[in-house]
Amino acid sequence: MNWLSKMFSSSIGQKFIMSITGLFLISFLVVHCFLNALIFLNDGGRVFNMGAKFMSTNPVIRIVEIVLFAGLLLHIIRAFILMNLNNKSRPIKYAVTNGKANSKWYSRSMGLLGTLLLLFLIIHLRHFWVPTKIALFSGNEHNSFEELKEIFSNPIFVAIYELGVISLFYHLMHGFQSAFQTLGLNHSKYTPFIQTCGKLYSFIIPFIFALMPLAIFMGFIK
Repeated sequence: MNWLSKMFSSSIGQKFIMSITGLFLISFLVVHCFLNALIFLNDGGRVFNMGAKFMSTNPVIRIVEIVLFAGLLLHIIRAFILMNLNNKSRPIKYAVTNGKANSKWYSRSMGLLGTLLLLFLIIHLRHFWVPTKIALFSGNEHNSFEELKEIFSNPIFVAIYELGVISLFYHLMHGFQSAFQTLGLNHSKYTPFIQTCGKLYSFIIPFIFALMPLAIFMGFIK
């Protein structure tokens, strides 16, 4: 088992764990995005609240939620470990670095984008996840739709969420394809398909997330 321990403590092992947890979080975003999109029915939040209540009370979803948080925490921890390993492997920086020649700026800025995304996530959980759990454990009904309207009536919070979504967009632009590449799913036949799916996913999911607070703030959703 020593070889297994060494593998997962190495840079390659850390990247493997990052890829697995990243793909898991990517799949969760689809579900989360679908739930958010229910507000565009513009029915006073009736279906959206039904979906939010189902997500917070269903026992299967609750178990998945625990796994999700574990995966998210592992993804964050491994990201910092991987950054530390990369820095240790190159203690002396090159005199001249031409990063633009080999990669996009967001590929070289995953640490910064990930940190901004983490700060956004903390705010997001404070606004939406914590109140629903407090209501659940106290046995009270929680109107998630009205809470959305209240929070996104504030332009400061709208701006914070839009910046968070922009960080998510660039994070996905690199992370989606990188996860498949790290897992060895890199071939001339299907790599172009993965790249196309990655670009579409990286645009569509953040776009829907970004549209929600803007639609509420501008009064299109009532």
